[in-house]
Amino acid sequence: MMMSQKLTIGGRPALSARPASVSRTTLSVKAVASQNRVEIPAQLTTNPADSWGPSSWRALPAQQQPTYPNATAHQEALAEISRMPPLIFAGECRTLQSRLAMAATGDAFLLFGGDCAEAFSQFSANRIRDTYRVLLQMSVVLAFGGGVPIVKLGRIAGQFAKPRSANTETINGVTLPAYRGDIINGPEFTETSRIPDPYRLVKAYNQSAATLNLLRGFSSGGYAGLDRVNAWNLDFMSNSDEGKQYMDIAKRVDEAIQFMTACGVDPKSAAFRETEFYTCHECLLLEYEEALTRLDSTTDAWYDCSAHFLWCGERTRQLDHAHVEFLRGVRNPIGVKVSDKMEPAEIVSLVATLNPTNEAGRLAIIVRMGPAKVRTALPALIKAINDAGLSVTWVCDPMHGNTESVAGYKTRRYENIRAEIEAFFDVHEQMNTVPGGVHLEMTGDNVTECIGGGASVSEADLNSRYHTHCDPRLNAEQSLELSFYLAGRLRQRRETMSKRA
Repeated sequence: MMMSQKLTIGGRPALSARPASVSRTTLSVKAVASQNRVEIPAQLTTNPADSWGPSSWRALPAQQQPTYPNATAHQEALAEISRMPPLIFAGECRTLQSRLAMAATGDAFLLFGGDCAEAFSQFSANRIRDTYRVLLQMSVVLAFGGGVPIVKLGRIAGQFAKPRSANTETINGVTLPAYRGDIINGPEFTETSRIPDPYRLVKAYNQSAATLNLLRGFSSGGYAGLDRVNAWNLDFMSNSDEGKQYMDIAKRVDEAIQFMTACGVDPKSAAFRETEFYTCHECLLLEYEEALTRLDSTTDAWYDCSAHFLWCGERTRQLDHAHVEFLRGVRNPIGVKVSDKMEPAEIVSLVATLNPTNEAGRLAIIVRMGPAKVRTALPALIKAINDAGLSVTWVCDPMHGNTESVAGYKTRRYENIRAEIEAFFDVHEQMNTVPGGVHLEMTGDNVTECIGGGASVSEADLNSRYHTHCDPRLNAEQSLELSFYLAGRLRQRRETMSKRA
């Protein structure tokens, strides 16, 4: 039996959860005018009993799933995980949903951040701490400049599996199965390493549990307290322009705390000493997700207890496939990634399927297109959602539409990443809608994986500290530089909205 608990202190009242069973024959959005009513295509009714369960996805095609040679060991690993405690709690998910509802209306801003893919070999307390504190730094910059609460969502404690564009890869004439993330197989280009290993499922669970334990300690034990903003700066950033800008903000935060203390506010209160921090990952490996899906004893609703927030990727968002079927029934807040390939009618059907009761904060649309296509393709999607009266939180992923190959390395250019964020904000400003968040692949390490920015990483620097197991990440300095730009756009939006009011 799963208890509904909270990681954080000082949260708003939790949202109520709807029943887990959802009828696909009634998946029309009720909270819209009749002329905008959204009807779900009849072919989506795939279950004769029309009921959802944690395993109902198994009746549908499932993309990106590995095949384990040792089926017995695979089932034993899943059974072991299903007996393990939940990694997160239902009450935390409901609190997060209320925060995402605020981001949808511009009363908060969502900051996604973390590794492209977590790795067993890079697991350490220091790495977790460094990524966590860069996210804290970014949130301080955004909150100070943007004037809204920042919802912190880490790609951590579960971001192990990765979708692949091909099932195999070939190097020097040798073809082996593709690397699908440490939860499935190993990155080493050997026949043994590339065999899916069920033991990795259990190891991923254990690493996630240890990571969450540390994150909870950081969030509630004083490390994230506003009186420590000066201590969050990373050593290698102390002399950078971004580090100096951050320290200037930290000084002003200290002065503000001193002023509030003089006014009688207790600096040791939870509002100053603790923070909310949530975890997320792509919902990809469905048998693992099913093993961690539990019935909440307080609401009788199903929650995927592997993370607070899960998203469906561009490769797995087919309406009549397994990933959408699984995500439509769990009560976590969820997201779906969309590119310029998404048609307006399709996005309306997808949103109505995943959020049939049109709950605020339930669903985020994570846009990944590249700068130019954001300007040409995103307006039609926003208009379709608005015309249908659907509630979503719009989030910009400026990473995945900007990947290129340079000197044999996968990389991204800082200028293109910033340009996509700029386009995202511009489109929303033109359409009088809300840019609700940003989704970044980044690290607290001093890596050289993305080119450009104030860090001045050049093409020649890529082989210096290129440590990612999958896609290139922004380093700490580039991440903080981006947060200053985002803070400026949030401030600009606040001023624009004030003038319109």
